[in-house]
Amino acid sequence: MTDAASLLKGTAQANAALRLTIAAGFSRGAVAIPFAWLLSEAISTAAFGGADLAALTPTLLGLAGLVVLRALLTYVAERAGFAASARARSALFHHLLDHVRALGPVRLAGWPTGELAALLTDAVAATDAYWRRYLPARAASAALPALVLLAVAFADWRAALVIVVGAPVALLFLVLAGRGAEQASQKQWARLLRLGGHLLDAIQGLPELKIFNASRREIALVRKMADAYRKDAMAVLRIAFLTSLVLEFFSALAIALVAVLVGFRLLWGELDFHTGLFVLLLAPEFYAPTRALGAERHAKMEAQTAADKMSSLLSQTAPDTPATPTPAPTRDIALRFEDVRFAYGDGPRALDGLSFEIAAGETVALAGPSGAGKSTVFSLLLRFIEPDGGRIWVNGAPLAAFDPRAWRGRIAHLPQRPHFFEGDVTENVAMGRDAGAAVEASVREALALARAKQLAVGAPIGEGGAGLSGGEAQRLALSRAFYSPAPLVLLDEPTAHLDVDTERDLRASLARLCADRTALIIAHRLATAQMADRLIVLDRGRVVETGTHATLLAAGGFYARMVAPDLAAAEGAAR
Repeated sequence: MTDAASLLKGTAQANAALRLTIAAGFSRGAVAIPFAWLLSEAISTAAFGGADLAALTPTLLGLAGLVVLRALLTYVAERAGFAASARARSALFHHLLDHVRALGPVRLAGWPTGELAALLTDAVAATDAYWRRYLPARAASAALPALVLLAVAFADWRAALVIVVGAPVALLFLVLAGRGAEQASQKQWARLLRLGGHLLDAIQGLPELKIFNASRREIALVRKMADAYRKDAMAVLRIAFLTSLVLEFFSALAIALVAVLVGFRLLWGELDFHTGLFVLLLAPEFYAPTRALGAERHAKMEAQTAADKMSSLLSQTAPDTPATPTPAPTRDIALRFEDVRFAYGDGPRALDGLSFEIAAGETVALAGPSGAGKSTVFSLLLRFIEPDGGRIWVNGAPLAAFDPRAWRGRIAHLPQRPHFFEGDVTENVAMGRDAGAAVEASVREALALARAKQLAVGAPIGEGGAGLSGGEAQRLALSRAFYSPAPLVLLDEPTAHLDVDTERDLRASLARLCADRTALIIAHRLATAQMADRLIVLDRGRVVETGTHATLLAAGGFYARMVAPDLAAAEGAAR
């Protein structure tokens, strides 16, 4: 489901609860008919029939039973409405989250983080009133007025005619007001997403804002955006209240006309008191569903606008999942790039006919200048992007034949700057993969393999790794890879941003990690290149050299010229 209409259709579980909500709401409205009949009968009998309390007891008991029944139906409708809304919003949230995961960071590069967060939270929450109140009100407005009108017509067709004449006026204004509310709601939501995105970006960059003394200017900008959003929100509420006011006015006017008609006919003796009171009691019930729909129409507008924003995200193409995916390998992964080409947008090709092979269990380092295509290779393997041409093979099968989520589960990826979540060490290492008593033991073993002695199981960690040094952060990320049974390891210069001593200590753990797995490393440092079984040197998206570190240096080609400054620096440090 990608379009707004599909997003608001709900799931089977939500629709089951929604049907119960509608049935309970309709039954609650239908109870008003026998209640009005019994109440008018009790009053007319007591006032004009001279009946005592004993004679009225059955009627009063019936009224009491109907009151209890209506309260019970109200309770059922509310509970079922909450359940329908919760299930629908949960399904919608997970659908959006799955799509975000499927898109990956490269496809989402044009989306501000705050805007994505607003879509996953505020936009999903904005559909609550749509499921819980608007849809039941719409269903009730379609059926209940007809039922009430039928009951009134059965008692007095002239009163029914007056009621019918007043209905189209209220409905016409409801439609006209809805158009204005929709435009105002769209403007409000666009403003909210911009405000949310800007605010989150400002919070993330707060240290830089304080350093450059720009926090006051940012506060003024956020205040200005918040004030603009307040004005848009008030415009939506103004239209909603105006709609309700006009609906109430026309409904009251129509009911007053019915009351005048009934009063004169009682005066002329054309109508008995019991029937007249019955018609007067039911006249408000005819307009009640329409008034409720008008009151909840802004909920529909808000949900529709939120769904439009969500559909713009879902319209972005994610990697295709084959109808019958090939099972992803669990061990001994061999890779082959065959004439792979890729370009970012209209720019030059990042990869231009790239071809190479990596044997199962081999540790290979990708070397080359900035922009050579190393990170693009990783993005292709992670299926964050798809090649424009050529093919990528995994154990003789096309990479596109695997389910993207299952394939990513076979990869342990260590970026230069790993992200950590607020929690403890165990949660940040296990990453929700397992559950049970064995988790702590496995995490403790992974920490030991990564030589993260200073990190204890259960130790707290702040959002973004607050409280961790650079070495601790890299070791914690390395522990994730040891904890994962993934047979393919992708390392994006894992020793970057570390001092020499910490880097030297970490290399031993990296060698242990890659020992029994296929490993591909982006190497910017000599030490990282030296730990690989083989180097593949890239330039402008093509393989220009391949071999071991020693053989490539001896050849004196592209690689030797590229690392010459680093070699000179290393020799100078040794002297």
